[in-house]
Amino acid sequence: MLELTTLIEGNRESKTLSDGVWLVGRGEMCRIRLPFPDVSDRHAMITVRDGRAVLEDLHSANGTYVNGEAAEGPVELDGSKVVQIGASLLRVSETEDAAVAEPPPEVPAPSGEEEEDPPPDPMREVRRDVQEQIQRELLKRLDMKRLTLDGVDRDGLEDTAREKIRQIIDEVVAKGRLPEGIDAVRLEDDVFNEAMRLGPLEDLLADDSISEIMVNGPSKVYVERHGRLELSDCQFTDDASVLAVIERIVAPLGRRIDESQPYVDARLQDGSRVNAIIAPLSLSGPTITIRKFSREALTADDFIRFGTWTRNAAEFMKLCVLLRKNIIVAGGTGSGKTTLLNLLSGYIPHSERIVTVEDAAELRLQQPHVVRLEARPPNIEGKGAVTIRDLVKNCLRMRPDRIIVGECRGGEALDMLQAMNTGHDGSLTTVHANSPRDVISRLETMVLMSGMELPSKAIREQIASAVDIVIHESRLSDGSRKVVAISEVTGLEGSQIVMQELFSFTQTGIGENGRVMGEFKPTGAMPTWYDQLAGRGIRCDPRMFDPDHPCEVRVEAR
Repeated sequence: MLELTTLIEGNRESKTLSDGVWLVGRGEMCRIRLPFPDVSDRHAMITVRDGRAVLEDLHSANGTYVNGEAAEGPVELDGSKVVQIGASLLRVSETEDAAVAEPPPEVPAPSGEEEEDPPPDPMREVRRDVQEQIQRELLKRLDMKRLTLDGVDRDGLEDTAREKIRQIIDEVVAKGRLPEGIDAVRLEDDVFNEAMRLGPLEDLLADDSISEIMVNGPSKVYVERHGRLELSDCQFTDDASVLAVIERIVAPLGRRIDESQPYVDARLQDGSRVNAIIAPLSLSGPTITIRKFSREALTADDFIRFGTWTRNAAEFMKLCVLLRKNIIVAGGTGSGKTTLLNLLSGYIPHSERIVTVEDAAELRLQQPHVVRLEARPPNIEGKGAVTIRDLVKNCLRMRPDRIIVGECRGGEALDMLQAMNTGHDGSLTTVHANSPRDVISRLETMVLMSGMELPSKAIREQIASAVDIVIHESRLSDGSRKVVAISEVTGLEGSQIVMQELFSFTQTGIGENGRVMGEFKPTGAMPTWYDQLAGRGIRCDPRMFDPDHPCEVRVEAR
Protein backbone atom coordinates (compact mmCIF):
# COMPACT_ATOMS: atom_id res chain seq x y z
CA MET A 1 0.00 0.00 0.00
CA LEU A 2 1.00 3.65 -0.39
CA GLU A 3 1.48 6.19 2.36
CA LEU A 4 1.46 9.97 2.00
CA THR A 5 3.67 12.02 4.30
CA THR A 6 2.93 15.75 4.47
CA LEU A 7 5.22 18.35 6.03
CA ILE A 8 3.42 21.60 6.80
CA GLU A 9 5.24 24.33 8.76
CA GLY A 10 7.37 21.72 10.55
CA ASN A 11 4.38 19.47 11.39
CA ARG A 12 4.52 15.99 9.87
CA GLU A 13 1.35 14.01 9.08
CA SER A 14 0.92 10.60 7.45
CA LYS A 15 -2.11 8.91 5.86
CA THR A 16 -2.70 5.80 3.78
CA LEU A 17 -3.66 6.37 0.14
CA SER A 18 -6.34 3.92 -0.99
CA ASP A 19 -7.19 3.49 -4.68
CA GLY A 20 -9.07 6.45 -6.11
CA VAL A 21 -8.69 10.14 -6.83
CA TRP A 22 -7.22 12.42 -4.15
CA LEU A 23 -7.73 16.14 -4.74
CA VAL A 24 -5.06 18.42 -3.25
CA GLY A 25 -5.90 22.06 -2.57
CA ARG A 26 -7.41 24.71 -0.34
CA GLY A 27 -11.07 23.89 -0.99
CA GLU A 28 -13.25 21.97 1.43
CA MET A 29 -13.93 19.25 -1.16
CA CYS A 30 -10.21 18.26 -1.23
CA ARG A 31 -9.22 15.07 0.56
CA ILE A 32 -5.67 16.43 1.02
CA ARG A 33 -6.31 19.95 2.28
CA LEU A 34 -3.64 22.65 2.37
CA PRO A 35 -5.37 25.78 3.76
CA PHE A 36 -2.95 28.42 2.54
CA PRO A 37 -3.56 31.49 0.32
CA ASP A 38 -0.90 30.49 -2.25
CA VAL A 39 -2.68 27.14 -2.83
CA SER A 40 -5.55 26.99 -5.36
CA ASP A 41 -8.96 25.59 -4.41
CA ARG A 42 -8.29 22.55 -6.63
CA HIS A 43 -4.53 22.70 -6.97
CA ALA A 44 -3.47 19.17 -7.97
CA MET A 45 -4.73 15.61 -8.17
CA ILE A 46 -3.17 12.31 -7.15
CA THR A 47 -4.63 9.23 -8.82
CA VAL A 48 -3.91 5.95 -7.02
CA ARG A 49 -4.37 2.66 -8.94
CA ASP A 50 -2.85 -0.77 -8.27
CA GLY A 51 -0.06 0.50 -6.05
CA ARG A 52 0.87 3.40 -8.39
CA ALA A 53 0.37 7.10 -7.65
CA VAL A 54 0.27 9.65 -10.47
CA LEU A 55 0.34 13.40 -9.78
CA GLU A 56 -1.19 16.03 -12.08
CA ASP A 57 -1.33 19.78 -11.67
CA LEU A 58 -4.85 21.18 -12.23
CA HIS A 59 -3.76 24.42 -13.89
CA SER A 60 -3.07 25.95 -10.47
CA ALA A 61 -2.12 29.60 -10.10
CA ASN A 62 1.32 29.00 -8.53
CA GLY A 63 2.18 25.60 -10.00
CA THR A 64 3.16 22.21 -8.59
CA TYR A 65 6.84 21.22 -8.33
CA VAL A 66 8.43 17.75 -8.18
CA ASN A 67 12.06 17.71 -7.00
CA GLY A 68 12.27 21.41 -7.79
CA GLU A 69 10.89 21.20 -11.36
CA ALA A 70 7.42 22.29 -12.48
CA ALA A 71 5.06 19.39 -13.17
CA GLU A 72 4.06 19.89 -16.82
CA GLY A 73 2.16 16.62 -17.14
CA PRO A 74 1.36 13.41 -15.22
CA VAL A 75 4.23 12.45 -12.88
CA GLU A 76 4.47 9.03 -11.24
CA LEU A 77 5.40 9.39 -7.58
CA ASP A 78 7.68 7.20 -5.48
CA GLY A 79 9.81 7.62 -2.37
CA SER A 80 12.51 9.49 -4.30
CA LYS A 81 10.24 12.36 -5.38
CA VAL A 82 9.25 15.28 -3.18
CA VAL A 83 6.22 17.34 -4.20
CA GLN A 84 6.14 21.05 -3.30
CA ILE A 85 2.82 22.91 -3.26
CA GLY A 86 3.22 26.37 -1.79
CA ALA A 87 5.05 25.99 1.52
CA SER A 88 3.98 22.32 1.90
CA LEU A 89 6.02 19.25 1.04
CA LEU A 90 4.49 15.86 0.18
CA ARG A 91 6.09 12.46 -0.37
CA VAL A 92 4.43 9.18 -1.43
CA SER A 93 6.11 5.92 -0.39
CA GLU A 94 5.21 2.28 0.06
CA THR A 95 4.25 0.95 3.48
CA GLU A 96 4.72 -2.63 4.59
CA ASP A 97 1.91 -2.58 7.12
CA ALA A 98 -1.12 -3.48 5.03
CA ALA A 99 -3.39 -3.37 8.03
CA VAL A 100 -3.32 0.42 8.10
CA ALA A 101 -4.72 0.47 4.58
CA GLU A 102 -8.13 -0.67 5.80
CA PRO A 103 -10.46 2.31 6.02
CA PRO A 104 -11.89 2.95 9.48
CA PRO A 105 -15.43 1.65 9.99
CA GLU A 106 -18.19 4.19 9.51
CA VAL A 107 -19.64 5.38 12.80
CA PRO A 108 -23.39 6.02 12.58
CA ALA A 109 -24.61 9.41 13.68
CA PRO A 110 -25.88 9.46 17.28
CA SER A 111 -29.63 9.10 17.70
CA GLY A 112 -31.42 12.38 17.19
CA GLU A 113 -28.58 13.94 15.19
CA GLU A 114 -28.67 14.47 11.45
CA GLU A 115 -26.21 12.52 9.33
CA GLU A 116 -23.76 14.66 7.39
CA ASP A 117 -24.05 14.81 3.62
CA PRO A 118 -21.68 12.39 1.86
CA PRO A 119 -18.45 14.04 0.67
CA PRO A 120 -18.48 15.25 -2.93
CA ASP A 121 -17.06 12.95 -5.57
CA PRO A 122 -13.55 14.35 -6.30
CA MET A 123 -13.56 12.96 -9.84
CA ARG A 124 -16.79 14.83 -10.54
CA GLU A 125 -15.15 18.05 -9.33
CA VAL A 126 -12.15 17.47 -11.60
CA ARG A 127 -14.42 16.76 -14.57
CA ARG A 128 -16.35 19.97 -13.92
CA ASP A 129 -13.13 21.98 -13.69
CA VAL A 130 -11.86 20.62 -17.02
CA GLN A 131 -15.24 21.18 -18.66
CA GLU A 132 -15.41 24.80 -17.51
CA GLN A 133 -11.92 25.52 -18.86
CA ILE A 134 -12.80 24.06 -22.26
CA GLN A 135 -16.02 26.11 -22.35
CA ARG A 136 -14.08 29.31 -21.65
CA GLU A 137 -11.65 28.47 -24.45
CA LEU A 138 -14.58 27.71 -26.77
CA LEU A 139 -16.05 31.19 -26.16
CA LYS A 140 -12.70 32.73 -27.10
CA ARG A 141 -12.48 30.81 -30.38
CA LEU A 142 -16.12 31.18 -31.47
CA ASP A 143 -16.50 34.56 -33.13
CA MET A 144 -20.25 34.86 -32.53
CA LYS A 145 -20.46 38.35 -34.06
CA ARG A 146 -18.88 37.23 -37.31
CA LEU A 147 -21.03 34.07 -37.46
CA THR A 148 -24.17 36.18 -36.95
CA LEU A 149 -23.19 38.62 -39.70
CA ASP A 150 -22.47 35.69 -42.03
CA GLY A 151 -26.04 34.47 -41.49
CA VAL A 152 -25.06 31.09 -40.02
CA ASP A 153 -28.16 29.18 -38.94
CA ARG A 154 -28.47 27.09 -35.77
CA ASP A 155 -27.34 23.86 -37.44
CA GLY A 156 -24.29 25.61 -38.88
CA LEU A 157 -23.47 27.15 -35.50
CA GLU A 158 -23.71 23.74 -33.80
CA ASP A 159 -21.43 22.16 -36.42
CA THR A 160 -18.87 24.95 -35.92
CA ALA A 161 -19.03 24.62 -32.13
CA ARG A 162 -18.63 20.84 -32.32
CA GLU A 163 -15.55 21.24 -34.53
CA LYS A 164 -13.97 23.83 -32.18
CA ILE A 165 -14.61 21.66 -29.13
CA ARG A 166 -13.00 18.67 -30.82
CA GLN A 167 -9.95 20.78 -31.71
CA ILE A 168 -9.55 22.03 -28.13
CA ILE A 169 -9.82 18.55 -26.62
CA ASP A 170 -7.35 17.14 -29.19
CA GLU A 171 -4.86 19.84 -28.17
CA VAL A 172 -5.34 19.05 -24.48
CA VAL A 173 -4.83 15.32 -25.11
CA ALA A 174 -1.75 15.95 -27.29
CA LYS A 175 -0.15 17.96 -24.47
CA GLY A 176 -0.96 15.26 -21.92
CA ARG A 177 -3.12 17.67 -19.92
CA LEU A 178 -6.32 15.59 -19.83
CA PRO A 179 -6.58 14.02 -16.35
CA GLU A 180 -6.53 10.24 -16.22
CA GLY A 181 -9.98 8.68 -16.01
CA ILE A 182 -11.78 11.30 -18.16
CA ASP A 183 -13.15 10.00 -21.48
CA ALA A 184 -12.41 12.49 -24.27
CA VAL A 185 -15.48 11.49 -26.33
CA ARG A 186 -17.80 11.85 -23.35
CA LEU A 187 -16.17 15.16 -22.45
CA GLU A 188 -16.81 16.45 -25.99
CA ASP A 189 -20.52 15.60 -25.72
CA ASP A 190 -20.82 17.17 -22.26
CA VAL A 191 -19.16 20.44 -23.34
CA PHE A 192 -21.27 20.61 -26.51
CA ASN A 193 -24.54 19.98 -24.63
CA GLU A 194 -23.66 22.57 -22.00
CA ALA A 195 -22.71 25.19 -24.58
CA MET A 196 -25.32 24.64 -27.29
CA ARG A 197 -28.17 22.55 -25.90
CA LEU A 198 -29.66 21.69 -22.51
CA GLY A 199 -26.51 20.49 -20.80
CA PRO A 200 -26.89 17.48 -18.46
CA LEU A 201 -30.59 17.19 -19.36
CA GLU A 202 -29.83 15.96 -22.89
CA ASP A 203 -29.18 12.37 -21.73
CA LEU A 204 -32.40 12.36 -19.70
CA LEU A 205 -34.44 13.75 -22.60
CA ALA A 206 -33.05 11.03 -24.88
CA ASP A 207 -34.07 8.27 -22.43
CA ASP A 208 -37.50 7.04 -23.56
CA SER A 209 -38.11 5.30 -20.20
CA ILE A 210 -38.23 8.71 -18.45
CA SER A 211 -41.57 10.54 -18.54
CA GLU A 212 -40.81 13.53 -16.31
CA ILE A 213 -37.68 15.44 -15.25
CA MET A 214 -37.57 17.57 -12.09
CA VAL A 215 -34.54 19.81 -11.44
CA ASN A 216 -34.50 20.96 -7.80
CA GLY A 217 -31.46 23.21 -7.98
CA PRO A 218 -28.10 22.28 -9.53
CA SER A 219 -27.31 19.21 -7.42
CA LYS A 220 -30.64 17.35 -7.25
CA VAL A 221 -32.31 16.12 -10.44
CA TYR A 222 -35.19 13.67 -10.05
CA VAL A 223 -36.84 11.68 -12.83
CA GLU A 224 -40.03 9.69 -13.15
CA ARG A 225 -39.35 6.29 -14.70
CA HIS A 226 -42.19 3.78 -15.17
CA GLY A 227 -44.35 5.81 -12.80
CA ARG A 228 -41.77 5.90 -9.99
CA LEU A 229 -39.68 8.85 -8.79
CA GLU A 230 -35.92 8.35 -8.46
CA LEU A 231 -32.87 10.55 -7.95
CA SER A 232 -30.63 10.61 -11.03
CA ASP A 233 -26.87 11.06 -11.06
CA CYS A 234 -27.25 14.09 -13.33
CA GLN A 235 -25.95 17.35 -11.83
CA PHE A 236 -25.35 20.93 -12.95
CA THR A 237 -22.22 22.90 -12.15
CA ASP A 238 -24.04 25.68 -10.30
CA ASP A 239 -27.18 27.86 -10.32
CA ALA A 240 -25.85 29.83 -13.29
CA SER A 241 -25.74 26.72 -15.50
CA VAL A 242 -29.36 25.90 -14.60
CA LEU A 243 -30.39 29.47 -15.42
CA ALA A 244 -28.56 29.23 -18.75
CA VAL A 245 -30.61 26.14 -19.65
CA ILE A 246 -33.85 27.92 -18.73
CA GLU A 247 -32.89 30.90 -20.91
CA ARG A 248 -32.09 28.54 -23.77
CA ILE A 249 -35.58 27.04 -23.51
CA VAL A 250 -37.65 30.23 -23.22
CA ALA A 251 -35.73 32.60 -25.52
CA PRO A 252 -36.85 31.03 -28.85
CA LEU A 253 -40.47 31.31 -27.68
CA GLY A 254 -40.21 35.04 -27.02
CA ARG A 255 -40.69 34.53 -23.29
CA ARG A 256 -38.56 35.76 -20.42
CA ILE A 257 -37.66 34.89 -16.85
CA ASP A 258 -36.06 37.31 -14.40
CA GLU A 259 -36.67 38.80 -10.95
CA SER A 260 -39.71 40.72 -12.18
CA GLN A 261 -41.17 37.57 -13.83
CA PRO A 262 -39.60 34.70 -11.86
CA TYR A 263 -41.63 31.85 -13.34
CA VAL A 264 -42.57 30.80 -16.85
CA ASP A 265 -44.37 28.09 -18.81
CA ALA A 266 -42.74 26.97 -22.04
CA ARG A 267 -42.24 23.98 -24.32
CA LEU A 268 -39.43 22.16 -26.05
CA GLN A 269 -39.25 21.60 -29.81
CA ASP A 270 -40.84 18.15 -29.45
CA GLY A 271 -43.81 19.59 -27.53
CA SER A 272 -42.67 18.58 -24.05
CA ARG A 273 -44.10 20.90 -21.41
CA VAL A 274 -41.68 22.98 -19.31
CA ASN A 275 -42.21 25.02 -16.15
CA ALA A 276 -39.38 26.99 -14.55
CA ILE A 277 -39.27 29.08 -11.38
CA ILE A 278 -36.28 30.95 -9.94
CA ALA A 279 -35.29 33.08 -6.95
CA PRO A 280 -36.67 34.90 -5.06
CA LEU A 281 -39.70 32.60 -5.29
CA SER A 282 -37.71 29.35 -5.35
CA LEU A 283 -35.61 28.94 -2.20
CA SER A 284 -33.88 25.75 -3.38
CA GLY A 285 -32.34 27.29 -6.47
CA PRO A 286 -33.59 27.46 -10.08
CA THR A 287 -36.21 24.72 -10.54
CA ILE A 288 -37.24 23.12 -13.84
CA THR A 289 -40.06 20.64 -14.41
CA ILE A 290 -40.25 18.96 -17.81
CA ARG A 291 -43.11 16.67 -18.74
CA LYS A 292 -41.88 14.70 -21.71
CA PHE A 293 -44.04 13.66 -24.61
CA SER A 294 -43.41 10.40 -26.38
CA ARG A 295 -41.65 10.80 -29.71
CA GLU A 296 -44.38 8.86 -31.46
CA ALA A 297 -48.05 9.65 -30.94
CA LEU A 298 -49.77 6.97 -28.87
CA THR A 299 -52.62 5.03 -30.46
CA ALA A 300 -55.73 3.42 -29.03
CA ASP A 301 -53.96 0.06 -29.24
CA ASP A 302 -51.11 1.47 -27.11
CA PHE A 303 -53.64 2.56 -24.48
CA ILE A 304 -55.17 -0.91 -24.49
CA ARG A 305 -51.73 -2.52 -24.15
CA PHE A 306 -50.88 -0.22 -21.22
CA GLY A 307 -54.18 -1.09 -19.53
CA THR A 308 -55.42 2.52 -19.70
CA TRP A 309 -58.78 1.41 -21.11
CA THR A 310 -60.44 -1.40 -23.08
CA ARG A 311 -61.20 -1.93 -26.75
CA ASN A 312 -64.89 -1.17 -26.20
CA ALA A 313 -64.11 2.08 -24.39
CA ALA A 314 -61.84 3.13 -27.26
CA GLU A 315 -64.55 2.34 -29.81
CA PHE A 316 -67.14 4.22 -27.76
CA MET A 317 -64.98 7.36 -27.58
CA LYS A 318 -64.37 7.09 -31.33
CA LEU A 319 -68.14 6.96 -31.74
CA CYS A 320 -68.56 10.09 -29.59
CA VAL A 321 -66.04 12.06 -31.66
CA LEU A 322 -67.66 10.99 -34.95
CA LEU A 323 -71.08 12.05 -33.61
CA ARG A 324 -69.60 15.48 -32.72
CA LYS A 325 -70.25 15.14 -29.00
CA ASN A 326 -68.68 17.82 -26.81
CA ILE A 327 -66.10 16.05 -24.65
CA ILE A 328 -64.23 17.12 -21.51
CA VAL A 329 -61.18 15.14 -20.40
CA ALA A 330 -60.72 15.49 -16.64
CA GLY A 331 -58.13 14.36 -14.12
CA GLY A 332 -55.38 15.45 -11.78
CA THR A 333 -51.92 16.79 -12.57
CA GLY A 334 -49.84 14.25 -14.50
CA SER A 335 -52.77 11.90 -15.08
CA GLY A 336 -52.35 12.00 -18.88
CA LYS A 337 -55.14 14.38 -19.90
CA THR A 338 -53.25 16.02 -22.76
CA THR A 339 -52.05 12.67 -24.11
CA LEU A 340 -55.63 11.38 -24.12
CA LEU A 341 -56.84 14.61 -25.75
CA ASN A 342 -54.25 14.06 -28.49
CA LEU A 343 -55.58 10.56 -29.05
CA LEU A 344 -59.24 11.65 -29.19
CA SER A 345 -58.41 14.41 -31.67
CA GLY A 346 -57.03 11.73 -33.99
CA TYR A 347 -60.59 10.47 -34.53
CA ILE A 348 -61.67 13.78 -36.08
CA PRO A 349 -62.21 13.37 -39.86
CA HIS A 350 -59.49 14.90 -42.05
CA SER A 351 -62.11 16.89 -43.95
CA GLU A 352 -62.79 19.22 -40.99
CA ARG A 353 -61.09 22.50 -40.03
CA ILE A 354 -59.65 22.38 -36.50
CA VAL A 355 -58.51 25.34 -34.40
CA THR A 356 -56.46 24.60 -31.27
CA VAL A 357 -55.98 27.09 -28.43
CA GLU A 358 -53.23 26.46 -25.86
CA ASP A 359 -51.19 28.24 -23.23
CA ALA A 360 -48.04 26.49 -24.47
CA ALA A 361 -48.54 24.63 -27.76
CA GLU A 362 -48.11 20.90 -27.14
CA LEU A 363 -50.91 19.17 -29.05
CA ARG A 364 -49.74 17.27 -32.12
CA LEU A 365 -52.63 16.75 -34.50
CA GLN A 366 -52.18 14.68 -37.65
CA GLN A 367 -54.99 16.24 -39.70
CA PRO A 368 -54.01 18.44 -42.67
CA HIS A 369 -56.31 21.39 -41.83
CA VAL A 370 -55.21 22.57 -38.38
CA VAL A 371 -54.71 26.14 -37.12
CA ARG A 372 -52.67 26.38 -33.91
CA LEU A 373 -53.03 29.37 -31.57
CA GLU A 374 -50.80 30.00 -28.55
CA ALA A 375 -51.30 32.49 -25.72
CA ARG A 376 -48.73 35.23 -25.14
CA PRO A 377 -47.50 36.55 -21.77
CA PRO A 378 -47.05 40.27 -21.09
CA ASN A 379 -43.84 42.01 -22.16
CA ILE A 380 -41.34 43.63 -19.82
CA GLU A 381 -43.66 46.65 -19.48
CA GLY A 382 -46.55 44.41 -18.43
CA LYS A 383 -48.41 44.96 -21.70
CA GLY A 384 -49.25 42.94 -24.79
CA ALA A 385 -50.60 39.82 -23.06
CA VAL A 386 -52.98 37.64 -25.10
CA THR A 387 -54.91 35.22 -22.91
CA ILE A 388 -56.58 31.90 -23.64
CA ARG A 389 -59.91 33.68 -23.36
CA ASP A 390 -58.93 36.21 -26.02
CA LEU A 391 -57.93 33.40 -28.38
CA VAL A 392 -61.14 31.41 -27.78
CA LYS A 393 -63.17 34.49 -28.68
CA ASN A 394 -61.05 35.09 -31.76
CA CYS A 395 -61.19 31.51 -33.04
CA LEU A 396 -64.99 31.75 -33.24
CA ARG A 397 -64.41 34.14 -36.17
CA MET A 398 -62.11 31.67 -37.93
CA ARG A 399 -64.82 29.32 -39.21
CA PRO A 400 -63.76 26.30 -37.12
CA ASP A 401 -65.49 22.94 -37.46
CA ARG A 402 -63.92 21.88 -34.16
CA ILE A 403 -62.38 23.89 -31.33
CA ILE A 404 -59.82 22.21 -29.08
CA VAL A 405 -58.73 24.11 -25.96
CA GLY A 406 -55.65 22.61 -24.31
CA GLU A 407 -56.93 23.37 -20.82
CA CYS A 408 -59.72 25.45 -19.26
CA ARG A 409 -58.54 26.94 -15.99
CA GLY A 410 -60.32 30.30 -15.79
CA GLY A 411 -62.86 32.58 -17.41
CA GLU A 412 -62.32 30.99 -20.83
CA ALA A 413 -64.66 28.20 -19.64
CA LEU A 414 -67.62 30.53 -20.26
CA ASP A 415 -66.52 31.24 -23.84
CA MET A 416 -65.91 27.53 -24.42
CA LEU A 417 -69.40 26.64 -23.19
CA GLN A 418 -70.94 29.34 -25.39
CA ALA A 419 -69.03 27.99 -28.41
CA MET A 420 -70.32 24.48 -27.69
CA ASN A 421 -73.84 25.87 -27.50
CA THR A 422 -73.65 27.94 -30.71
CA GLY A 423 -72.97 25.44 -33.46
CA HIS A 424 -69.43 24.31 -32.66
CA ASP A 425 -70.32 20.76 -31.71
CA GLY A 426 -67.54 18.23 -31.31
CA SER A 427 -65.29 20.54 -29.29
CA LEU A 428 -62.79 19.10 -26.83
CA THR A 429 -60.97 20.45 -23.76
CA THR A 430 -59.39 19.36 -20.48
CA VAL A 431 -60.17 20.34 -16.90
CA HIS A 432 -58.46 19.61 -13.59
CA ALA A 433 -60.92 17.69 -11.41
CA ASN A 434 -61.06 14.71 -9.05
CA SER A 435 -64.17 13.05 -10.50
CA PRO A 436 -66.75 13.52 -13.27
CA ARG A 437 -69.12 15.15 -10.78
CA ASP A 438 -66.38 17.58 -9.71
CA VAL A 439 -66.02 18.66 -13.35
CA ILE A 440 -69.45 20.30 -13.15
CA SER A 441 -68.52 22.19 -9.99
CA ARG A 442 -65.19 23.27 -11.48
CA LEU A 443 -66.87 24.54 -14.65
CA GLU A 444 -69.38 26.50 -12.58
CA THR A 445 -66.56 28.09 -10.56
CA MET A 446 -64.54 28.95 -13.68
CA VAL A 447 -67.55 30.60 -15.32
CA LEU A 448 -67.85 32.84 -12.25
CA MET A 449 -64.13 33.69 -12.66
CA SER A 450 -65.01 35.34 -15.98
CA GLY A 451 -66.55 38.24 -14.08
CA MET A 452 -70.06 37.62 -15.40
CA GLU A 453 -72.50 37.65 -12.49
CA LEU A 454 -74.73 34.87 -13.80
CA PRO A 455 -77.19 33.02 -11.56
CA SER A 456 -76.21 29.47 -10.65
CA LYS A 457 -79.20 27.99 -12.51
CA ALA A 458 -78.28 29.78 -15.75
CA ILE A 459 -74.70 28.48 -15.53
CA ARG A 460 -75.88 24.92 -14.97
CA GLU A 461 -78.27 25.18 -17.91
CA GLN A 462 -75.33 26.21 -20.09
CA ILE A 463 -73.24 23.28 -18.83
CA ALA A 464 -76.02 20.72 -19.22
CA SER A 465 -76.72 21.89 -22.76
CA ALA A 466 -73.07 22.11 -23.83
CA VAL A 467 -71.28 19.12 -22.29
CA ASP A 468 -72.10 15.62 -23.55
CA ILE A 469 -69.32 13.34 -22.29
CA VAL A 470 -66.89 13.56 -19.37
CA ILE A 471 -63.98 11.12 -19.47
CA HIS A 472 -62.00 10.98 -16.22
CA GLU A 473 -58.40 9.76 -16.08
CA SER A 474 -56.42 9.11 -12.92
CA ARG A 475 -52.88 8.33 -11.91
CA LEU A 476 -53.01 5.39 -9.51
CA SER A 477 -50.75 4.54 -6.58
CA ASP A 478 -48.47 2.32 -8.70
CA GLY A 479 -47.80 5.17 -11.13
CA SER A 480 -50.05 3.76 -13.87
CA ARG A 481 -52.51 6.02 -15.65
CA LYS A 482 -55.99 4.69 -16.27
CA VAL A 483 -59.35 5.93 -17.49
CA VAL A 484 -61.49 5.37 -14.38
CA ALA A 485 -64.85 6.64 -15.63
CA ILE A 486 -66.69 7.66 -18.79
CA SER A 487 -69.89 9.54 -17.96
CA GLU A 488 -72.71 11.11 -19.95
CA VAL A 489 -74.41 14.37 -19.01
CA THR A 490 -78.08 13.57 -19.50
CA GLY A 491 -79.69 16.91 -18.64
CA LEU A 492 -80.96 19.13 -15.86
CA GLU A 493 -83.54 18.15 -13.24
CA GLY A 494 -84.58 21.12 -11.20
CA SER A 495 -81.29 22.84 -10.35
CA GLN A 496 -79.12 19.71 -10.46
CA ILE A 497 -77.21 18.35 -13.45
CA VAL A 498 -77.88 14.64 -14.00
CA MET A 499 -75.07 12.30 -15.08
CA GLN A 500 -74.83 8.57 -15.68
CA GLU A 501 -71.69 6.42 -15.77
CA LEU A 502 -71.32 4.33 -18.91
CA PHE A 503 -67.91 2.76 -18.14
CA SER A 504 -66.01 2.59 -14.86
CA PHE A 505 -62.85 1.10 -13.33
CA THR A 506 -63.20 -0.88 -10.11
CA GLN A 507 -60.06 -1.61 -8.12
CA THR A 508 -59.98 -5.14 -6.70
CA GLY A 509 -56.65 -5.17 -4.87
CA ILE A 510 -52.88 -4.73 -5.00
CA GLY A 511 -50.72 -7.28 -6.84
CA GLU A 512 -46.99 -7.92 -6.94
CA ASN A 513 -44.67 -4.90 -6.70
CA GLY A 514 -47.62 -2.76 -5.59
CA ARG A 515 -49.37 -3.03 -8.96
CA VAL A 516 -53.01 -1.94 -8.85
CA MET A 517 -55.41 -4.72 -9.85
CA GLY A 518 -58.89 -3.99 -11.13
CA GLU A 519 -61.40 -4.22 -13.96
CA PHE A 520 -62.64 -1.61 -16.41
CA LYS A 521 -66.05 -2.49 -17.81
CA PRO A 522 -69.44 -1.02 -18.78
CA THR A 523 -71.98 -0.27 -16.06
CA GLY A 524 -75.00 -1.47 -18.07
CA ALA A 525 -76.34 2.02 -18.78
CA MET A 526 -76.72 3.02 -22.43
CA PRO A 527 -76.26 6.54 -23.78
CA THR A 528 -79.51 8.45 -24.24
CA TRP A 529 -78.68 9.09 -27.90
CA TYR A 530 -78.13 5.43 -28.85
CA ASP A 531 -81.36 5.34 -30.90
CA GLN A 532 -79.98 8.08 -33.17
CA LEU A 533 -77.13 5.92 -34.45
CA ALA A 534 -79.11 4.09 -37.12
CA GLY A 535 -80.26 7.37 -38.64
CA ARG A 536 -76.63 8.54 -38.82
CA GLY A 537 -75.54 5.43 -40.70
CA ILE A 538 -73.54 4.00 -37.78
CA ARG A 539 -73.73 0.42 -36.59
CA CYS A 540 -72.91 -0.26 -32.94
CA ASP A 541 -73.59 -3.57 -31.21
CA PRO A 542 -75.50 -2.87 -27.94
CA ARG A 543 -73.42 -5.59 -26.23
CA MET A 544 -70.75 -2.90 -25.90
CA PHE A 545 -72.67 -1.66 -22.83
CA ASP A 546 -73.46 -5.10 -21.33
CA PRO A 547 -71.31 -5.84 -18.24
CA ASP A 548 -72.42 -9.51 -18.08
CA HIS A 549 -71.51 -10.50 -21.63
CA PRO A 550 -68.20 -8.81 -22.38
CA CYS A 551 -67.04 -8.98 -25.98
CA GLU A 552 -65.06 -6.68 -28.20
CA VAL A 553 -67.32 -4.56 -30.40
CA ARG A 554 -66.30 -2.46 -33.40
CA VAL A 555 -68.10 0.70 -34.51
CA GLU A 556 -68.82 0.77 -38.24
CA ALA A 557 -69.83 3.90 -40.16
CA ARG A 558 -71.57 3.54 -43.52
